[in-house]
Amino acid sequence: MRKPSAAGFTLIELMVAIAVMALLAIMSWRGLDGMSRAHEQNRARGDAVLTLQTTLSQWSADLDATIALSQTHPIDWDGRTLRLTRRGPDQAQPVVYVVAWTVRGDTDGVQRWRRWQSAPFVTRTEWQLAWDRAATWAQGGGSDARGADVALMPLQNWQIAYFRDNLWTAAVTSEALGTENPVPDGVRLVLDLPPGPALAGQLVRDWVRPTANVPKS
Repeated sequence: MRKPSAAGFTLIELMVAIAVMALLAIMSWRGLDGMSRAHEQNRARGDAVLTLQTTLSQWSADLDATIALSQTHPIDWDGRTLRLTRRGPDQAQPVVYVVAWTVRGDTDGVQRWRRWQSAPFVTRTEWQLAWDRAATWAQGGGSDARGADVALMPLQNWQIAYFRDNLWTAAVTSEALGTENPVPDGVRLVLDLPPGPALAGQLVRDWVRPTANVPKS
């Protein structure tokens, strides 16, 4: 009586099985790589949105706190830098700050929206020093110019407009605003965000002075 042969795979069947396993491994790797890329893109976008929201919140807070003091300028725009005189966060304390916003290139060649804040002060002489330092900082005269300098977010360009006399007009210097109404009723911010994986394009945000009597459109 002949003994039955042992069951097994032929060489061709084994090669086919290995090829199928290799194909499945490649497909799985591509799927995982795609998921990883999507996760990174979502994370980058989320971080960019959070940075933008935080930055715009600070922008609105600075404008809300803008204060017109005797023999000072509350707001000034020179075409590239906005300077503000603002009260401190604690209204019980009589301290004031000068804040400046501008777009400036960093050492890595990327233009970023930047914010500078002076040390607190209480006299007009200190205000004048801080006001001048803000202008020096905006022109690239030092990373801090005796104040807090923060790089906020990449930005190609920015413009602002003022709402005055029931009209949106180009922002002007403090001298052009005059002393009768030294703070405009509204400020329109236009940001040109650079192309990138997160946020890009033009963003417009309007701020209205809390005490302004702006008619509804």
